Amino acid sequence: MDTAVHDRDPAPQQLATEPGIDFRGDHFSLFGLPRRFELDTDALSAAWRRVQALVHPDRFAGGGAAQLRLAMQWSTLVNTAYRTLLEPLSRAAYLCELRGVAIDAERNTAMPVQFLHEQMQWREELDEARDAGDVAALQALRERVGRRRVEVLGELARLLDHAPRDDAAGGQATRQAAAQVRILMFIDKFRRDLSPGAARKPSNPA
Repeated sequence: MDTAVHDRDPAPQQLATEPGIDFRGDHFSLFGLPRRFELDTDALSAAWRRVQALVHPDRFAGGGAAQLRLAMQWSTLVNTAYRTLLEPLSRAAYLCELRGVAIDAERNTAMPVQFLHEQMQWREELDEARDAGDVAALQALRERVGRRRVEVLGELARLLDHAPRDDAAGGQATRQAAAQVRILMFIDKFRRDLSPGAARKPSNPA
């Protein structure tokens, strides 16, 4: 995941001098927003529309092929930055990486023992409810998982927005936040499995 936009080609000159726009910082500075997990998504969307209008390729159609190609690259980058910050999961992961802690979910699957037991229980309840065709049990499980997700989001806000200042660069709070991101990844995946149209995994042969 990109952690900054400063390693790109320089923006067209008229963009580089646009007031209030930082085209060489991270995704937050690109939109003129504070580097926080608790983000005003309405303000993010408004900033995205403003910046996207500035870099839209149509503005540079008469500037030659090189400038048009550059504007297209920046337009893509702006959209990527917006999608990253819009979703809580990708925003939390991005903040952790900005602070020097990679999520590395493919190789780092460590989770608290308590949550491992919790997810095993969820899986068992899901299988039992589906086997029994128990719609009420499935709905109750969805609600419980949803409440757990809210708890994780609250913990991420505490760790990423309210940690001591000297703990913001790869420190303990950021490492703890990365662990919460991995938990959130599982929760979001499990919520998809809980959706009414989700395909059931085949049972292992006896």
